[in-house]
Amino acid sequence: MTYFVYVLKNNTKSKFITYVGHTNNLKKRLNLHNKGKGAKFTRGRSWKVIYSEKFLTKREAMSREYYIKKNRKIRNLIKELYK
Repeated sequence: MTYFVYVLKNNTKSKFITYVGHTNNLKKRLNLHNKGKGAKFTRGRSWKVIYSEKFLTKREAMSREYYIKKNRKIRNLIKELYK
């Protein structure tokens, strides 16, 4: 089974907000986020995938997700590329 680490973006009038997560079905997960059934932070916003990586194991995906969440340099670089 393959797993994905993804970065979502939401453009509000005042802020460029991102969210990082992992899943084994990217389309389904994005749909859940946009319906308000995803993570609490993502509810009430419209999201778009701006970046994703593919992994063979859940462990690798979770490790990469943690790394991206904690490393502001990488997250800001991804933001800048997709503004």
